[in-house]
Amino acid sequence: MEAWYLLYCKRGQMMRAKEHLERQAVACMSPMVTLEKIVRGKRTAVNEPLFPNYLFIEFDPERIHTTTISATRGVSHFVRFGNLPVTIASELIEELRDHSYDGVTDPQTPYVGDLVMITDGVFEGLQAIYSEPDGEARSMLLLNFLNKQVSQSIDNKQFQKIL
Repeated sequence: MEAWYLLYCKRGQMMRAKEHLERQAVACMSPMVTLEKIVRGKRTAVNEPLFPNYLFIEFDPERIHTTTISATRGVSHFVRFGNLPVTIASELIEELRDHSYDGVTDPQTPYVGDLVMITDGVFEGLQAIYSEPDGEARSMLLLNFLNKQVSQSIDNKQFQKIL
């Protein structure tokens, strides 16, 4: 009888595992989320797996053996409780499929009013308040100099959000 299981894939090889499993007629699902992140100093929207390195698969263990799945390229192992692979309720899979994951923000990405620490450049070690993006690779920060707030444009690679 077909059921949903959870696989752990090797680092960076989830898409490879998914491709090879689909060739074996195994249904695969990995919910994706669009995150707004700072990548290489530029604020961009990135499509990433909601559960990195984890892949939900549906198959019949009587038709395709679990060792065949485990030996597939990119697959590390089944997620198990004791000796048995974990089965996932199909209701949970349907809920994951139906839910929209757009507009999710990366906790490391600063937004207006967030406190940031300048990590490089002339102002290294100072705290500032994130004001607004200034183009693709720079941002405006509010610095406190002699009890006066000064707006300064700083490269996105030169500061990070204080969590």
